[in-house]
Amino acid sequence: MAAESGENKNSFNRYACLCAIIASIISIIFGYDTGVMSGAMIFIKEDLKISDVQVEILAGILNICALVGSLAAGRTSDYIGRRYTIVLASIIFLIGAVLMGYAPNYAILMTGRCTAGVGVGFALMIAPVYSAEISSPSSRGFLTSLPELCISFGILLGYTSNYLFGKLTLRLGWRMMLGVAAVPSLALAFGILKMPESPRWLVLEGRLKEAKKILLLISNSEEEAESRFHDIKIAAGIDPDCVEEVVKPPNIHHGQGVWKDLFIRPTPAVRRILITAIGIHFFEHATGIEAVVLYSPRIFHKAGVTSKNKLLLATVGVGLTKTTFILIATVFLDKVGRRRLLLASTAGLVVSLSGLGFALTMVELNPGERLVWALCLSIIFTYLYVAFFSIGLGPITWVYSSEIFPLRLRAQGASIGVAVNRLMNAIVSMSFISIYKAITIGGAFFMFAGVSLVAWWFFFFLLPETKGKSLEEIEILFTKNTRHENQGLEIQPTTSNSV
Repeated sequence: MAAESGENKNSFNRYACLCAIIASIISIIFGYDTGVMSGAMIFIKEDLKISDVQVEILAGILNICALVGSLAAGRTSDYIGRRYTIVLASIIFLIGAVLMGYAPNYAILMTGRCTAGVGVGFALMIAPVYSAEISSPSSRGFLTSLPELCISFGILLGYTSNYLFGKLTLRLGWRMMLGVAAVPSLALAFGILKMPESPRWLVLEGRLKEAKKILLLISNSEEEAESRFHDIKIAAGIDPDCVEEVVKPPNIHHGQGVWKDLFIRPTPAVRRILITAIGIHFFEHATGIEAVVLYSPRIFHKAGVTSKNKLLLATVGVGLTKTTFILIATVFLDKVGRRRLLLASTAGLVVSLSGLGFALTMVELNPGERLVWALCLSIIFTYLYVAFFSIGLGPITWVYSSEIFPLRLRAQGASIGVAVNRLMNAIVSMSFISIYKAITIGGAFFMFAGVSLVAWWFFFFLLPETKGKSLEEIEILFTKNTRHENQGLEIQPTTSNSV
């Protein structure tokens, strides 16, 4: 019987996987919007006659608005639930895509971009949280990394869209690139209603019967469902032996008081969790991924690629590399572990960014000459950088930050991480052109290599391994070397058969 239980615990639940995949479609739309803008900016600048500063603002404003959206998403998902928050994000995306596809001028284009940005904030917070809350420990790394995989797939679709729609007339091409995102947004808004609500959110609301019913669907056995249900009730502050169908959980009121528990009077464990979540989101973009994804056509142009078609084709390679290696990461996250992949990935970033900085510096030191070897090195190191990022830091940022917060703090804690993520994304995307004009494009990538080195040390000292732990067990990892304070946020160790 014990052997059968262990087998069930480690089995892969197809229904939970399907739910995570559907929820992650919202991330494909966001990834598409990010990827398509890299090529669309070439045509937008030519058609609307805008300056480099306006291009930077257009690229970065999405992330400023996403910051606002992510902060609102945490409280919203605590109030209306995870599922309806995804529906809301889809509708916001739909409006933004229609506005950008119509855009007769820069002002309307910016309005659509800002609207889509709010949807991005909602999507980036809710998709990983929903996936984490429906998955079991044995498959949580895979399921929670699906949103990042879908973002990469969306970016690849965006790059491909650039190449295909770029053959249309100047006026129509970029508008088709941006407006076509409305189609999947509309489909998702209806499709998501067929999905179940997060059982952990239902428990927070005291709707125990509904939560138990969903746990039976997303677990591999009744014993596993009972064990998860037991741990979730403890985490929510409900008597684990309670058999009522609907209860009023103590001190749980749609996320009220969470900000105090996070910032004003956090326990030592929660303080460390918050620092970890903010840090990993900070370094995800401070290491330069947005500069490569959004401005890869400019990087390849600086390296010596001059044809517009070849620029867009080389950029498709970036998207293909990103998607391929994130797919590889989803397989290894639950086998190798978060910590090992993260440290190996960050070390690879240091090497590849240094190589890219060297190659681009050589090109700039020899103006007028076509250095084929430097051009080849630039492309190779760009692809290597994207590969190392995508196999570790990219997906693990979202997996890790969505699983480490205690249940009561999870939605709003994750939203803080997303807000930092979007802020750093905006800073990099809105300043990269100015930075490389000030310190050269090679110097800019040497700077990112230095930041990556600091990130490696941060991860080495502050991030414990979470592989195989239940969400209700993970906070115990962060109580190491701190005084245990049981204030309803500290989770007691669970039984050996907990999942």
